[in-house]
Amino acid sequence: MSIHIAQQTGVITLHTARTSYQMWADEQGVLHHLYYGPSVGNADLRDTEFRSDCGFSPNPGELHLQRDYSLDTLCQEYTGCGVGDFRVSCLNVQNPDGSIAADLRFAGAEVLPGKYALPGLPAAFDNGGECETLRVTLRDDVTGLTVTLLYGVYEQADVITRAALLQNGGSGVIRLRKAASACLDLPFGEWELLHFHGRHCMERQPERAPLPHGVQVIGSGRGASSHHHNPFVILAEPHATETAGGCLGAMLVYSGSFRIEMEVSQLHSTRLVAGLGDETFCWTLAPGETFAAPEVLFSYSSDGLGELSRQYQRFLRDNLIRSVWKNRPRPILINNWEATYMNFDGETIYHIARQARELGVELMVLDDGWFGRRDDDTSGLGDWQVNEKKLGCTLAELIERIRGLGMDFGLWVEPEMVCPGTALYAAHPDWALSIPGRTPAMGRSQLVLDMGRPEVVDYLYETLSALLRENHISYVKWDMNRNMTDVFSRALPADRQGEAAHRYMLGVYALLERLTSEFPDILWEGCSGGGGRFDAGMLHYFPQIWCSDDTDAIQRLKIQYGTSFGYPISAVGSHVSAAPNHQTGRTAPLNTRAVVAMAGTFGYELDLQLLSESEKQDIRRQIAVCKQVQPLVLQGRYDRLTDAMTDTYFTAWQLTAPDAAAALVSVVVVDPKPNPWSIHLRCRGLAPDGLYKNSLTGHVATGSALMAAGLTLPMQTGDYPATQIWLERVD
Repeated sequence: MSIHIAQQTGVITLHTARTSYQMWADEQGVLHHLYYGPSVGNADLRDTEFRSDCGFSPNPGELHLQRDYSLDTLCQEYTGCGVGDFRVSCLNVQNPDGSIAADLRFAGAEVLPGKYALPGLPAAFDNGGECETLRVTLRDDVTGLTVTLLYGVYEQADVITRAALLQNGGSGVIRLRKAASACLDLPFGEWELLHFHGRHCMERQPERAPLPHGVQVIGSGRGASSHHHNPFVILAEPHATETAGGCLGAMLVYSGSFRIEMEVSQLHSTRLVAGLGDETFCWTLAPGETFAAPEVLFSYSSDGLGELSRQYQRFLRDNLIRSVWKNRPRPILINNWEATYMNFDGETIYHIARQARELGVELMVLDDGWFGRRDDDTSGLGDWQVNEKKLGCTLAELIERIRGLGMDFGLWVEPEMVCPGTALYAAHPDWALSIPGRTPAMGRSQLVLDMGRPEVVDYLYETLSALLRENHISYVKWDMNRNMTDVFSRALPADRQGEAAHRYMLGVYALLERLTSEFPDILWEGCSGGGGRFDAGMLHYFPQIWCSDDTDAIQRLKIQYGTSFGYPISAVGSHVSAAPNHQTGRTAPLNTRAVVAMAGTFGYELDLQLLSESEKQDIRRQIAVCKQVQPLVLQGRYDRLTDAMTDTYFTAWQLTAPDAAAALVSVVVVDPKPNPWSIHLRCRGLAPDGLYKNSLTGHVATGSALMAAGLTLPMQTGDYPATQIWLERVD
């Protein structure tokens, strides 16, 4: 059993293959957090707690003479508010009498088979008995507020999921101004914070620094998880490296505004609280109603950042991504965006497809501009009727011509937005988020639809499902190109406007649930100006996400490096684009652009007419190599062999088959040097006693030699040269 409740002491221990997680409810009913880290079996760790009379830390009223007992100093499993703990809290509850307080005490625990589900929210799932659920009930006896803590224990995956259900068991209305998903109190240790910041076209840049005393906040108030801060953080021991040291991850399964807070307390414990963004959040909870907070995925590794990353990558592939495509080879695609932008007709698209098919491309994706009056980004969104005048034919006719080439067809959509001047906006101006009496801020000349309204979700479902039923579409790219401002829903009363942003996300999830369930064979790709919603919530519906609108291969090295810390590379949308690059103006060799894109789903996004015959031959070879690499991308082991942020000479990574029968080492030189020192690196994850043949030199070496003594590459010259080395086991 992965969950053990000691009958005599009440100590609860969660076991995974290599970790333990322990809690305990004391005589007062306070639920203490005791431990999360390397496996300790069923050892009782209560004696590791530190208690002291800490000045200005108050004592519960019933223990007012026991001055070494304070909620302000105890490590807790989930905190209340307003009753003596001054650290960052899980809750901000306004009660019917106006007070802001919640005193949560233990009311019971039970173990259930399988994995819990969350109403209206994406969450991890069970693949046939690999998970057990722990339900812990906490209650405020004064107000009747009940908090049910949910723990999903995936023993072999070394992952523990957490979520919280908040139910109003009283007789009056309460308002949740903060409702976190989980709290994790680490009583001891020095920790460094690794988080992933960025901006549009430069997402998920890793940054690591010691946690200071005080509060550190990573979050987004943009209505999306955002380009700027990813809802995933790692706490690492100061000495932790890729291959050694303790590190702990917390990943929120949510795509809207979020908040992850970390506080190093006066007694040097560390608290992490993760959940919804709470700056404008306020949820009205009537008697009997329940609010579900999103899920958090926790994982711990004693073997460094690389192993922690692989634990998350495997878990997301196996237990979060539902698509039938998650383990299928993805079609090699060409997207017309950087070739034509919105200046095209049906004949242009067919011509691109015909040229691409001759090179071995399998899927033609028609991007923005095919609908309504959409010739630039100032109009058209919301009117999802095919512009047959622009195409010169029906969409079905264009698709059948392309399918006649032996290619599949894909389409870009941006359903969550509307442009003023469209028929949809004229008919339903109240469907857009905007504040009465104010001119709304604009982003990309568009407004955000109020996805919290069921009639908006129904309209989009009916419109998009009809489009998919009437046309042979095998791939959909789902975009979202602005963040939320003027967040006001015309469907909610004044005192419930604090619910609008979260209801928006619940509406998005409801729409995606309906569409992906009805059209399971479609390959769905998420996008938000590239990587502005690259999160576990979206991966529940989309097996891949466009990683960034920046297609510059050299910048992509850093973006894809940061992304790999938490997310599987099989989910990384990555294409070979034009040179000079449209975002940076940089010129990188075609081979280098392909090598970088192969660390992802792979495709092309350029004007094929501008390529030489030699370059077209190169594309044919790249596609052949990509098909060899795909099994490793989908299910292989991924290792970061260098630090793309600090190693200025070259960047290298390795993909290894699950049985270690083959590996691919990729190297990109970002700063070629005169009179250079060697490009040398050590492999990882090979069979120590296996014999591997080097495709570059023909040399055969043992796995242990390649991992200890390593590989040395010949001198690399020119602009950003790249090399791929296959290591095939030959014994």
